Amino acid sequence: MDFPADQVAELKAFAPGVASCEERGVTYFLLPNLQLPAGCVPPTVDALLCPTPRDGYESRLFFSQEITTGARTQNWHVKNERIVDRSWFAFSWKTNQAGLRLAQMVTEHLCALK
Repeated sequence: MDFPADQVAELKAFAPGVASCEERGVTYFLLPNLQLPAGCVPPTVDALLCPTPRDGYESRLFFSQEITTGARTQNWHVKNERIVDRSWFAFSWKTNQAGLRLAQMVTEHLCALK
């Protein structure tokens, strides 16, 4: 699936090395060294944005490892899922994301870590 170039460019604010990839007809965006909200351990991780519906969610943000925060505990129900030849982790987080741009999706997912 093609996404507007201006939206992909906006993702560079989160990760200058953003790259798109596809697996089984699904487009993902790799966000290397994504800066996480203050208080997260680790403070940066690689992340993988799936901007289309998947697993009952409007979009998913996968992380290269589980993240801890002082604010709340996440339900890390996806562990070591293989996508584009890497293992990824994801927590349960649903938001109303209808009509959001790619960068806004990332922001919405990161809100769960604050």
